[in-house]
This record gives sequence, structure tokens and C-alpha cells, in this order.
Amino acid sequence: MFLGMLLLVFILINLSLGSVDIPFKSVIQTLTGSNPSKESWQYIILDYRLPKAVTAILVGSGLSISGLLMQTLFRNPLAGPFVLGISSGASLGVALLVLGVSLFSGSLTGLAFSNIGIAIAASIGSLLVLSAVMLVARRVKNTMSILIIGLMFGSFTAAIISVLAYFSPAEKLQQYVFWTFGSLGNLGWNEISILGILFLLCVGLLITIIKPLNSLLLGENYAISLGVNLKRTRNLTLIITGILTGVITAFSGPIAFIGLAVPHLTKLIIKTSNHRILLPAVAITGAILMLISDTIAQLPTSEYTLPINAVTSLFGAPIVIWLLIKKRALN
Repeated sequence: MFLGMLLLVFILINLSLGSVDIPFKSVIQTLTGSNPSKESWQYIILDYRLPKAVTAILVGSGLSISGLLMQTLFRNPLAGPFVLGISSGASLGVALLVLGVSLFSGSLTGLAFSNIGIAIAASIGSLLVLSAVMLVARRVKNTMSILIIGLMFGSFTAAIISVLAYFSPAEKLQQYVFWTFGSLGNLGWNEISILGILFLLCVGLLITIIKPLNSLLLGENYAISLGVNLKRTRNLTLIITGILTGVITAFSGPIAFIGLAVPHLTKLIIKTSNHRILLPAVAITGAILMLISDTIAQLPTSEYTLPINAVTSLFGAPIVIWLLIKKRALN
């Protein structure tokens, strides 16, 4: 309940602050269908800030859930949504389109500079890597081996991207680097609808494996002794993480920190390992942190905007470090 109220507060703050400051009263009036005192405020809120806020909530929740799933599956606190190499696959898809565009025809050159083209390329790249990981998972029984293979996929794709970057002209390299900064403001309602539908689909699948996830906390052998179908649980976990990470990276770029840190931060706050409680708490906490990061990135009262990927780590990492040190001191 407290986290839910906190989320509403930060939604209002996010919609209010920016290059143009809008009073909370006018924000509430716009959201409830009333006309604010200035017509331009209604346009700013509904056509720019509200889509960005909804994107921040979906991205923050999706990455946080993915991070928690990976940490539970691999029983590794350093595991995050990108350990399977899916984000690297999305980055490779974008790199092949943007950096390797000179190898293609003129029609693909135009596609490389469109948001939809970049999203399609990233989706294809992440889907291919996810398919490869799933094929490997069918042959490998050891969960830790899947983790290592995912990291190898990430290293392999990073090497290809480095080669493409080395031979690419400066303007294409700059476009790719800008994509890696991450962005929440490039999505329209159509793209947000796709992101939202896939997010709800993954949540529906996730509900079916909450009990097995709780069993995995005590080890795979214990989970099997309780009758857990380990193969099904592992495959569903990989699919959910792959879909969430892939579509978020495709639409918003590779956003760091959130998936790795939010599960730890949430556990420090609510002090439970029960996924029935932890999953919604992690989702809301991730959404809150993403909204805070976006608000900071907007640099209120300034016309400049910071890269969201830099803000999530620059301001978020010290907070988590402080909380962990404080917890250790109390223990």
C-alpha cells in the first residue's frame, strides 16, 4: 500500500517537473479530464510527459522483475536481466542495421534512421539470442552452465559490435552510441500498447510459477523433492526474462542498474523472500526508481536532458551501496 501511494506521488512529480514546471493542481485537472489554466500544459502532459511516464513504469517494472527472476533461478546476487546475452543480441541487431547500413540498399538506409527500424532490428537480435539460449537450455541440465553460456553470447556479440564500430563512419557510430544511452521519450501510444501487452502476458505466465520460484530458493534438489517441474520452471523463467528484456531494450535501449539493484533494494525494504509479495513490490520499486531517474534526467527548469542510462547508475548505485553498508553496520 505504501509503495503504491509512493508510486502515485512520483508519477505526479514526474508529470509536473521538466523544462516547463506545471503545478500539481493543473496536472490533476488534466488527468481527470478538466482543462488546466493553460492549454499548452494539457498538450505537454498528455502528448509528451504521460507517455514517457507510462514507459518509465513499464521499463522499470519489467527490468526489475527480470532481475529478480535471474537472481532466483541462478541463486546469484550478481545476476541481472542482461546475463543471458539478450540485451547484447538486441544491441547487435541495432549495430548491424546502423553501423552496417552502408552494406545495404538505400531503402534500408532510411529504415536505419527510424525508431521503428531500430526497434525491429533490436527485437530480431534479442529473439535470435533467446532462441539460441533456449536450445542450449534443452541440452544442459546445470543451471549455472546456462548462465556462463549467456555471458559467452554477450561477449561474442560485443566482439562483433566492436568490429562493426571500428569500420563505421563517425556519424553512424554516433547514432549507435546515442541509442545505447537509452531513452524513454521516443515511444508513441502504439509502441507503448505493444510493450504493455507483452508485459501483461509475461505477468500472466509469471503467476503460474510463483510457488516453484519460492522452492528454488532452497536449491534445485529441494525443489525437485517437492514435485517442482524444474525444466518447465526454468524454461518459463528464461522465456519471461527474454521477452521482457528484449522488448524493453528494443524500444528504450539498454538501460543499466535497475534490473540488478532493485531486487536487492526491495529486499532491504520489505525483508521477505516470498515471491508472492516480493514480485509486486519489486515491480513497483523499479517503476518508482525509473520515474525518479527520468525526473532527474529531465533537469527541471532546464532545456537539456541527460541520458537515462547514465542517470540510473550515476544516482542509483551510490544509494544502493549506502543501504548495503548501513544494513551490514546494523547487523
